[in-house]
Amino acid sequence: MGHWLCRAAVSLRELMVQLAELQLPQLRVINAGKSHLNEDQACCEVMLVRQRPSAGGNSDPSRTPTIRRRSSLPNGEGLGLKENADTELGLSFHYWALFDGHAGSGAAVVASKLLQHHIIEHLQEVLDILRNPDLLAPIVQGEEPTNHHLTPTPHRGITRAASLRGAAGAPGSPSQPPPSRFFTEKKVQHESLVMGAIENAFKQMDTQIEKDKAVFNVSGGCTALCALFLLGKLYVGNAGDSRAIIIRAGEVLPMSSEFTPESERQRLQFLAYMQPHLLGGEFTHLEFPRRVQRKEVGKRMLYRDFTMSGWAYKTIEDDDLKFPLIYGEGKKARVLATIGVTRGLGDHELRVHDSNIFIKPFLSCCPEVRVYPLTQYEHGPDDVLVMGTDGLWDVLSNQEVAEAVTCFLANCDPDDKHRYTMAAQDLIMRARGILKDRGWRIANDRLGSGDDISVFIVPLMYGNRQT
Repeated sequence: MGHWLCRAAVSLRELMVQLAELQLPQLRVINAGKSHLNEDQACCEVMLVRQRPSAGGNSDPSRTPTIRRRSSLPNGEGLGLKENADTELGLSFHYWALFDGHAGSGAAVVASKLLQHHIIEHLQEVLDILRNPDLLAPIVQGEEPTNHHLTPTPHRGITRAASLRGAAGAPGSPSQPPPSRFFTEKKVQHESLVMGAIENAFKQMDTQIEKDKAVFNVSGGCTALCALFLLGKLYVGNAGDSRAIIIRAGEVLPMSSEFTPESERQRLQFLAYMQPHLLGGEFTHLEFPRRVQRKEVGKRMLYRDFTMSGWAYKTIEDDDLKFPLIYGEGKKARVLATIGVTRGLGDHELRVHDSNIFIKPFLSCCPEVRVYPLTQYEHGPDDVLVMGTDGLWDVLSNQEVAEAVTCFLANCDPDDKHRYTMAAQDLIMRARGILKDRGWRIANDRLGSGDDISVFIVPLMYGNRQT
């Protein structure tokens, strides 16, 4: 455990994990000094998906076993993760996650302990399908998969009325397969089942936080960014403003999008338009370039609503004097003048200051999931996945991070198992900056990050060696 001084103590934890007989070094850097409660949380584990237990068995997601929990040794020594004997009866996957808490650390702590187990619970539902790479997902679970290469079926002419009634021989009639020209059936690939498991796990995690918040005093909310390596593919799920990128041969492949008041403006405005009671009579769903003043009532002013990407003019009315649903720009943009992220977990009790207007209806726990076919590419020792909370990306662009990591790794011994740890450490210091007369400064005399900073750097070359 190393300690680095900035606005407060910065703790560095080296998480050196051997996956099977392979080493995957990473670095997690938690809390750049903003919070005494350590609102950033992280998790890194190797998980095993087993067959769902029989009735009466333990189904508590918080007790789902891992192959073996990581060692707490300061330098990650002795982290030999061996495949469990039950692995052949299930599927193992590698899991990394970052949670950026706000208004307290409770939601981030709970999610860092339990989200992966909710993912396992949903993967168990499709385990038999995932274990058979040649089997498409059946439309109805438990049935044999449908023949997706149907030959045209001759059919007699029928009237439109008979078709609508579902008459024998009509499309959709239970007594006869539909003619090919009416037949549509989607082919659902395995990766879509994994994506669905991640998406449902996020929703289930959010529901659990809501149910448990009173009993266990789960405070605040958090953004959530997770990555899974399963069956040769890397899945990245993001709800919030954290970010993940892949650096391959020096080039950047974005693996997530940030969800902010600006990026989700139209969704939020549409919700407010359809359910105006959520605004409590104090806000307007319309956006204006600035606050409307009473003296401007009757004049024509630029605006936009949920149907618009551009701007137009409208005649200002009294209702337009209400505070905008989305106000501010960039990192200062807020929903209902309160929160700067629009997706994440928790925040069930968050309200507009000094009011009974709840903000949760405008916040989504649903992640965006992207898939990277890791084993389809050859990766070198400098190809990595970088996951970071917004404290990193607020001050460094994707390209700046890629250049910093690539340059650092190029000057390290490829066989040095600590090279990724040191690269992540270097990245954190670049974002934090150097204390000068005018505060903490980074390259080009820009202001350094004042937020918590948490980072994972995961080398990708070991994924190509998985069997």
